[in-house]
Amino acid sequence: MQLTPQGRGSALRQRLSTAACVLLASTAASPARAQVANGGATPATQIDASTLVYSERQRTTIYEPTVRVTRLFANRQSFSATFGVDAMTGASPTGAAPRQITQTTTSASGTVTTTPAGELPTRDFRDVRGSLDLGWTVPVGTLFTGTTGGHLSKERDYQSTGWNGSASLDVFHRRLTLTAGGGFNWDRVDPVGGTAVPFTENVIANTSPNDKRVSSAMVGATQVVTRRWLLGVNGTWTRENGYLTEPYKVLSELDPVTGLTTREIRERRPGTRTRRDVLLNSAYDFDRDVLYTNARYYWDDWRIRSMALDFRYRHELSDGTFLQPHARFYGQTAASFYRFNLLAGDPLPPFASSDQRLGALRSLTLGATYGFRVPRTPGEFSVRAEWLHQWGDTRNAHPPGIEATLNQFPPLDAGSLVLGWSIGL
Repeated sequence: MQLTPQGRGSALRQRLSTAACVLLASTAASPARAQVANGGATPATQIDASTLVYSERQRTTIYEPTVRVTRLFANRQSFSATFGVDAMTGASPTGAAPRQITQTTTSASGTVTTTPAGELPTRDFRDVRGSLDLGWTVPVGTLFTGTTGGHLSKERDYQSTGWNGSASLDVFHRRLTLTAGGGFNWDRVDPVGGTAVPFTENVIANTSPNDKRVSSAMVGATQVVTRRWLLGVNGTWTRENGYLTEPYKVLSELDPVTGLTTREIRERRPGTRTRRDVLLNSAYDFDRDVLYTNARYYWDDWRIRSMALDFRYRHELSDGTFLQPHARFYGQTAASFYRFNLLAGDPLPPFASSDQRLGALRSLTLGATYGFRVPRTPGEFSVRAEWLHQWGDTRNAHPPGIEATLNQFPPLDAGSLVLGWSIGL
């Protein structure tokens, strides 16, 4: 996935933000974590730290250090705080079509970018994002658990504040756990240079922040099928309202005869979006090794449909070390208003975007995690490395004239490295 200067709340950021958490969760149980699992009431503190480095070829680079502190109290309640900082640099696709000539563009902040002939136009950016997540878990009796939490993140042109809560109940001799929850986010989008009027080249409508509201609900169940097999299913519903347009993205309007770009105009997306997904999880214990699999189906009212299949196999080595290979396949259809470009003279559609994250695409991720201990050094260490290859479907891209020979959706290669450390005190 590609980043836009404003798109920190995008699917890419969510995926990157959880990468470190996935790694830390896969490490061996520390004293604090083991006490929670065994219902112990001994006060303990768990510290998890990680650093994520993500880089796309000739595009975006992200550095994300994260620290999570979890405190288990004597009454079995727990409190956690997660601090994160993202430093982002590089180039993001503007949404404009590639051309047979060199292109030079100027961003709202005055940055000048030159794109060689035949390549996808990009815009340079640099930003820093800080985030804080808090969570509180309260067991009630032996079968019921309630959780609540808050979230705050801030960057130059985007701010997000949120709350979430859930409740879990163990039934059938604790072989089945039922969970329900929800959350709400208050976001503000404040584009550099102001918010442009859609389908214009650069007419500024206002310089005030734009509001965005996100409501979500979740239900799930986890079943102990056998003493080795754990199976879970979750369903989520999310509703977004407000400013959902990417303020820096443009579309190319092409001459219908020559194929030359006549102008680049700002995109426009609907002001609402309803998302739904179903996630099936499975964990099977082979005495020493564990196989984790999950399948996720997603659909929304923008007509995007996607399927993700994920496989992890944790193989225990000697002396507290482990190796966990990982493979993931993802595919999605295009949004109903996705366009590679527009033709000059045609009536403008109600909505249109050439953001490749909304196009039909496929991706393959391969990687592995290695967990180990260092002699005479407290805690557990982890190293996770992954490679992602993404490619788009260009069968519906038919630019006229000389632009017909150019690749409208070039493949993307990216690599990530996560270093993790956990300790129980």
